[in-house]
Amino acid sequence: MIKSTVRTSLLFLLATLTTLSTFAQPTGAEDRTFWVKTMTDIAGPVLENMSRGELRKNMPVETPARKNTPTNYLTTHLEALGRTVVGIAPWLELGPDDTPEGQLRAKYIKMTCEAIKNGFDPNSPDYLNFTVRRQPLVDAAFLCQGMLRAPKQIWGNLDEQTKQNFVTEMNNIRKIKPLESNWLLFAATVEAALLEFTGEWNPAPVEYAIMRFKEWYKGDGWYADGPELHMDYYNSYVIHPMLYDVLAVMQRHNKGEAEFFEVEKVRLRRYAQQQELLISPDGAYPVVGRSIAYRFGAFQVLAQSALLEDLPKTLTNGSVRAALTAVINRHMAIEGNFDKDGWLTLGFAGHQPCCAENYISTGSLYLCTAVFLPLGLPSDHPFWSAPAEAWSGLKAWNGGTDVKLDKALKDKSK
Repeated sequence: MIKSTVRTSLLFLLATLTTLSTFAQPTGAEDRTFWVKTMTDIAGPVLENMSRGELRKNMPVETPARKNTPTNYLTTHLEALGRTVVGIAPWLELGPDDTPEGQLRAKYIKMTCEAIKNGFDPNSPDYLNFTVRRQPLVDAAFLCQGMLRAPKQIWGNLDEQTKQNFVTEMNNIRKIKPLESNWLLFAATVEAALLEFTGEWNPAPVEYAIMRFKEWYKGDGWYADGPELHMDYYNSYVIHPMLYDVLAVMQRHNKGEAEFFEVEKVRLRRYAQQQELLISPDGAYPVVGRSIAYRFGAFQVLAQSALLEDLPKTLTNGSVRAALTAVINRHMAIEGNFDKDGWLTLGFAGHQPCCAENYISTGSLYLCTAVFLPLGLPSDHPFWSAPAEAWSGLKAWNGGTDVKLDKALKDKSK
């Protein structure tokens, strides 16, 4: 199955390099089929095993060779669940229907709910770690964010005992003190999920996180990760997506920060615009900063901007779909992203254990699913129905005459 995906993605990649110019372009339907297959190839082993209570039994735990017991080793299974759900959730939220894709969604909705049930059941062999060390805060937050992205199909399909278990474990998570960094948004996201699903929350961690990120904003769509700016993809892995989603929950429940939410919309849109500019004609992009083993999860903000139907005015649905498809193709064309049983391996492009930090293990890698957020748009949405168009990097390097200047965001709210 995985080798077939590699061959398919290589053909897509070769087509991308020559299409948008002379040869027939893949249709939006063909792109969507490829995205769904790639996403389910990645998510399948996690959800299939955990829905049977066999994730701990069957998931290999690969760690960097230089350190055999990274600090999150005990939390790698929670990582695998939370990070898979955060990307697949919008697709699940479309719900079942009579189409082949709709029936596949029905299967994945059921598996996801069963996986969560097993993860929160103290009597299950896949009962997750919510208390040992600090890392559970991180991945409980990713799971919460995923559930916020699919409230009907995930939360709405959980049995009452699992919902009670969820609240119990989130109360345990609340005891973990976040670091002065993007971790503040993990605590805020847990509170936002509790507000959304139970109507009760502790606003203090949310207010503190928002205060800090207002202070840490550096301009042109970029937040520092703590007091200092980091040149990496954490504005996309965590900061913009969680900040936006927390603020959105607050608006639904009339909890304030309406003005800042409007500011954040502008900043997220600008960062999405910059992300699109990073994509080269062949789908490659800069390999810079921490956590590059999350692969194409680096483009969560551009994907979220598409899902929110709030793309920058300089971009179109057809060009963003083509650009993200090129990125997915570029990664998937490399051998070694999966082991023989279909589990992700440590690496950026293929199996590259030395590029993984000490805090990364197998479960960490599933944040790559965040690139698939636009699958939450129905198949007849313009993101999928519009013809593919050249993205900025492809137009620029092909000598296109319609290449436009990029301008920094003049943020008057600073």
